[in-house]
Amino acid sequence: MSPTLLSERLRQLTKAGVIERSGGKGKYTYRLTRAGRELQPVVQLMGAWGHRWAPSNLDSGDLDAGLLMWDMRRSVNPGVFPERRIVVQFEYPDAPKGHRDWWLISEDGEVALCLNDPGGEIDVLIKSPLATMTAVWTCQASFRDVVGKRDVEVFGDSAVTEKLQDWLQASGLSKLGTLDPPEINWHVAGR
Repeated sequence: MSPTLLSERLRQLTKAGVIERSGGKGKYTYRLTRAGRELQPVVQLMGAWGHRWAPSNLDSGDLDAGLLMWDMRRSVNPGVFPERRIVVQFEYPDAPKGHRDWWLISEDGEVALCLNDPGGEIDVLIKSPLATMTAVWTCQASFRDVVGKRDVEVFGDSAVTEKLQDWLQASGLSKLGTLDPPEINWHVAGR
C-alpha cells in the first residue's frame, strides 16, 4: 500500500471512530478505540473465512517478504529462548533485492526486526524460498515437514533451532482459518 493510500485509510478510520491518533510532527501512534476493539471478532472471522474459502495460491504477486516478516515479528514468543540476545537470520534468495535478508532479534523480552545486519553473532540462519516460508506462515505447510524435505535449511545452535517451531508460531488468522468452522443455524422467526 502506498504511503498516500495508507494515510487516507488512517484518516478515514479515525474519522469513523475506529482508531485514534496521538503524537505529532510525523511521529503518530494509532490505537483502536472501543468501537475498533469491538470489530476484532468480525475481522477475525472474515480472516478465517478468507483462509478457508479464498486461500492464496502463493503466486509471486501474492508474496511480500516485508509483510511476512513484520507479521512474524508480531507473533514471536521470546519467552521460549534463553534470556540472552538471540538473533535469527532469514535468507530468501528469491525475494527482490533489498528484501532477501532479515533478522529477528529477541532480547530482554522484546523482539525487533531488522532489514540490515544488526551485527554480532547469528544464532540461527534459515534459508528458504519466500513461497515456502509464506506457506508455513499461512498454515499451508508445516515447518517441520519443509525442513524434513530440505525445502528449508536451518543452521545454528541445536538448543535454539529445536525451539524454533515454538518461537515462530503461524499467523493467528491462518490458525483460526484451519479450525472447523462453527455451525451457524440461521433461523428467522415466522418464516
